[in-house]
Amino acid sequence: MTSFSLKFLSSRFSALSVILIALAFTSCKKEDTVDPTLSALRVINASPSSATYNVYLDGSLINAAELPFAGSLSYVQKTAGTYSLKFTTGSSVESLLTKSINMNQSVYQSFFLINKPGALDGLYVTDDLNVPSADKAYIRFVNLSPDAPALDLAKTGATTALITNKAFKVASSFISIDPGTYSFDAKDTSTGLIKTTLSSTTFVAGYHYDVICGGLISPANDTERALTLQALLIK
Repeated sequence: MTSFSLKFLSSRFSALSVILIALAFTSCKKEDTVDPTLSALRVINASPSSATYNVYLDGSLINAAELPFAGSLSYVQKTAGTYSLKFTTGSSVESLLTKSINMNQSVYQSFFLINKPGALDGLYVTDDLNVPSADKAYIRFVNLSPDAPALDLAKTGATTALITNKAFKVASSFISIDPGTYSFDAKDTSTGLIKTTLSSTTFVAGYHYDVICGGLISPANDTERALTLQALLIK
């Protein structure tokens, strides 16, 4: 087994042996043997509209169904290198956004499609999937709302935020939390006012999650998405 696959497996269940993991968790997202020159990319649609998109990596379609708002694709593995990432509508192959991305060897990365149609852009971040403690869950907070102020993430009812002062297009580092079911608030950093809430969401030990504030505080019409806070399992 290569160091790349071991890194992924240990990031999920570091307290167990590789053999036990392979036997008990045959549904893991990575194969047991992966070339260490590979890298991994996932794609998330955070553009605040009702539009859906197809996603092409170096000309190859990588989604099975059009990607809606808050939809995500599981990791795609490629040999490390520079690739073209293209977004289109479902009825056309004409590019709405094309980005050149560097997929680094033995690294997991996420690409968030952001901004409204007509002004699409991307946020490309590295995913640190290490698990210092196997009995913790791991979350990061990402502010992807184009008209939101800097935001804090706090447990509902708590006076102290878990993650603070994240402006648009900024992702926090991962922090650990006890596994369980939580509600979270996204709060205006300056005023402390709650902008949106994520209710009763379960976080499982050994796994990583994006908690994304997306959508718009002031949607212009029915095709634009209102502000929401959502948790996405990273896989």
